[in-house]
Amino acid sequence: MNPTPRAAAISAAVCAAVLIPALSSGPAWAEPKVDSQAVEGCTGTAPIVCHFDVAPGTYQVTAVLGGEDAGSTVVTAEARRAMLGETATAAGEQVTESFTVNVRDPEGQPTGDTGSPGLDLYFGGQAPQLSDLTVTAGEEQQLFLAADSTVCDQHVRPYTGWGQQIPQFFTQDLSVANYADSGESSGSFLANSRLFPTMRPLINDGDVVLIQFGHNDKQTSAQDFRSNLTGLIDGVRDQGGTPVLVTPIVRRWFNDDGTLNNGTALHVNGLGVDLPAEMRSLATAEDVDLIDLTALTKQQVEELGPEGSEALFLTNEAGDNTHTSEHGATEFARLVLDELRTQEVLPADLFR
Repeated sequence: MNPTPRAAAISAAVCAAVLIPALSSGPAWAEPKVDSQAVEGCTGTAPIVCHFDVAPGTYQVTAVLGGEDAGSTVVTAEARRAMLGETATAAGEQVTESFTVNVRDPEGQPTGDTGSPGLDLYFGGQAPQLSDLTVTAGEEQQLFLAADSTVCDQHVRPYTGWGQQIPQFFTQDLSVANYADSGESSGSFLANSRLFPTMRPLINDGDVVLIQFGHNDKQTSAQDFRSNLTGLIDGVRDQGGTPVLVTPIVRRWFNDDGTLNNGTALHVNGLGVDLPAEMRSLATAEDVDLIDLTALTKQQVEELGPEGSEALFLTNEAGDNTHTSEHGATEFARLVLDELRTQEVLPADLFR
């Protein structure tokens, strides 16, 4: 499947005044200045923190990185959402980068209460340099994430969901709306008023929705699991969106022979239901694209082995072999990204 992205409602303007009208509060917008600490709405040095009092929605950001000194800048937004990987600039060099941020309240997990209203941007890294910044309201194509804690925007380090890391790999023409939430099963995500019922009306024609559940379906029957997933699939399709099933990442639970061939690692639940197998079967029955992240992460974790795979999870930091580190979340996001590209779920020009 290869949906066509919608054109942005308002184009970003580089080196122009911020184009967000009728802000009720916040900084008074002025012509941009070349001193990173004089950019309107921004304070600090490492990181440079920028805040804009805007309503929930989609915003395209254009940043001019670099300055008089050499720099190395990483950009995150909202609740630790990776928007731009490390970008190096030589002394006197400037680089223009654009990306799109989905803003909602709360800014982290949908059922949480973390963060502040509006748009928050953080320019960090070894030597962050910001010379100019433009924020423009827009309406880009959207990639929605419906999932659990292994995907969500985790507010507190070192916990990191793979959905938190994936925005950095897309151009400004795609907005990632991460509705993943800790502790959710296929059934609770479908029923909770702050989750699918809130997300569903925001889905438009051509939007893609990645659906990953299994970690918290420990006592869900095969029939109920398929019914819940079918409800999500039908709801997405009714809005004109494209659903994609994603099997859950493995748990780092090794056998003595160095494999993950056991129910704990591969999500065979307490009722004996092989949840990834049910998702594979349902994808075929419903003619839905499938990203077999269980198989992909199994291969990667087994190749690294018991010791090498520790860095992907929070084994050393928290004795946690389910949730991922920032490194692990990034690696697993790359696996998802590769499948989105290979299966042509999204147009090629949306990838960086």
